[in-house]
Amino acid sequence: MSFEKLGLSEKLIKAIDECGYTQPTPIQEQAIPVVLMAKDVVGLAQTGTGKTASFTLPMIEVLQDGRAKARMPRSLILTPTRELAAQVSENFDTYGKYTKLNMALLVGGVSMEEQVKKLDRGVDVLIATPGRLLDLFERGKILLNDIKILVIDEADRMLDMGFIPDIEKIAGLLPFTRQTLLFSATMQPEIRKLTEKFLSNPKEISVSAPSSTAVNVEQFIVRTSQKSKNDVLAALIAEENVTNAFVFCNRKRDIDGLTTYLKKKGYRARALHGDMVQKARSETFDAFKAGEVDLLICSDVAGRGLDVSDLSHVFNYDVPFNADDYVHRIGRTGRAGKTGKAYMLVTKSDDKYLDAIEILTKQKLKEAGENKASTSNDKAQEDKVIPDKKASTKKTSRRPKAEVKKPVQQDEQHYKKAVQHKDSQDSGDDDSSDSKGFGDEMPAFFSNK
Repeated sequence: MSFEKLGLSEKLIKAIDECGYTQPTPIQEQAIPVVLMAKDVVGLAQTGTGKTASFTLPMIEVLQDGRAKARMPRSLILTPTRELAAQVSENFDTYGKYTKLNMALLVGGVSMEEQVKKLDRGVDVLIATPGRLLDLFERGKILLNDIKILVIDEADRMLDMGFIPDIEKIAGLLPFTRQTLLFSATMQPEIRKLTEKFLSNPKEISVSAPSSTAVNVEQFIVRTSQKSKNDVLAALIAEENVTNAFVFCNRKRDIDGLTTYLKKKGYRARALHGDMVQKARSETFDAFKAGEVDLLICSDVAGRGLDVSDLSHVFNYDVPFNADDYVHRIGRTGRAGKTGKAYMLVTKSDDKYLDAIEILTKQKLKEAGENKASTSNDKAQEDKVIPDKKASTKKTSRRPKAEVKKPVQQDEQHYKKAVQHKDSQDSGDDDSSDSKGFGDEMPAFFSNK
């Protein structure tokens, strides 16, 4: 099916064509006609499936002929983070450039003054985080009684971040006759209760099983110890055909330490976490998209909503405490039909979190060492399991910079030093003696080069 058959205007079709899109994704194909019919929608789709456009496109179509009043926005999109709000804003800029819609972004970390000025001029589309929206409402700077469309994006992340009470409060301030659209990658019972409370006979659209992972992302785990994580990660990056990558950490203190370590190894790495001011976060991500940074070391909150179409890898430096976060992390790669790889470093103490991930995603994650070692004697079979580097490079050829690659020999030397240091210590000091990990010898997939 083409976009023309979805009931979109010529202005929107022209903007879509200029982006190079010819066919809608499954979530867009199913959701857009329903939204245009003014029905409530519950959309379940993985990140990278085009779900943002599945509500921005019909919203532009519906709102383009009206006019907003001062301090009375006509539509509201709630997002959990500033980065995701900015991403949604870019979609409206891209697809709505041939319309006269006015848009405002209400997020924390920036001055309220400019935001209030935009509200005073009248806003058709208001994109906001819950905290900043309620702050301005309580100050009397915004009225919500003219909202015709409410969108709750990344509802599962809203739940994780404790925003559900705020969402309920905001929904109670809006007109009862509004249209409500809720999108989520996963569907927990709490989200289901939210849909039952605030949506009216919604059409549920699911393009993949809830909590499933993208089939075009190869997923591996790497057994290691806590002390060896840095060296193992550096060896993985050197071994892999990495164009650019997100590296996710559970703790902010680990982000800064790992960033410093990778910089010393010669990589172009930067940190991105919630303690950074908004300007610094925006500048860091812009540098990453421009190719000036290859490795972005980030937290789940900061990494949410970051969209890079050609991200080759995701590395989980830590196993996420919340299994749903694993789905969102690896969803940063393999987007829009492209392929990607995801690696996760696992220690003995992480096994319970790994079990939760495998139960949630209904799959057994392969161990990288076992997979590559078992196929090292069969080149044809190896090519089936792991695409060769020439093919991977071709897929990411739109990025002009060279691969992020360090000599493997150097990383092996660092690794062996770490192993020697470990062997000289009492084996009971930590979990580095894990027989499944790198406690005894260099894994086959590092040494068989």
